[in-house]
Amino acid sequence: MRVPASLLVLMTATTALAGACAGPPPPVQNVKTAPDETVNLNAAGEFGTEDPGAIAYDRKLAPEGAQASVTVESSDGQTRTSLVVEGLLPNRRYGAHLHAKPCGKRPDDAGPHYQHHPGQIDAASEVWLDFTTDKEGAGRSSSRNDWALERAKLPGSLVIHAKPTVTSGPEVGQAGDRVACLTLK
Repeated sequence: MRVPASLLVLMTATTALAGACAGPPPPVQNVKTAPDETVNLNAAGEFGTEDPGAIAYDRKLAPEGAQASVTVESSDGQTRTSLVVEGLLPNRRYGAHLHAKPCGKRPDDAGPHYQHHPGQIDAASEVWLDFTTDKEGAGRSSSRNDWALERAKLPGSLVIHAKPTVTSGPEVGQAGDRVACLTLK
């Protein structure tokens, strides 16, 4: 069908006039309408036996006075996690991971390792923070992951394990018994 030129000019003018009267056009909606939300989690404390926010499960590997602090900062598609420990056994390797649930009186209360990609057991999906203490029992570790935390699915704790994380083979991701735990806030 052929539209006469005069009708086409009239339709264009009417559309432009209606747009001018109605104000600016609505913004274009993208799949992602807001910038990445920043998520900050942290925890610090001296490991005791009564406070589930900072609890020791193994006094041999987390002696009286042992303490730790952890910060998790997530934004712009990345998650950065830092761990500092003091008062643990000197010159010893430990494993450490973010876990799915808060600490509790029992070591298993913290649930499994937090996984950004459920079922994927590796340092790309989980937060592995293994460290070796110095001669005074202090150590530190950091991790950077190429994904951002989601408010609907945040890790609940940091757990220090008795052994370093197994990085390959059928036991990948395992790090021995749970030594101590910090609940993230």
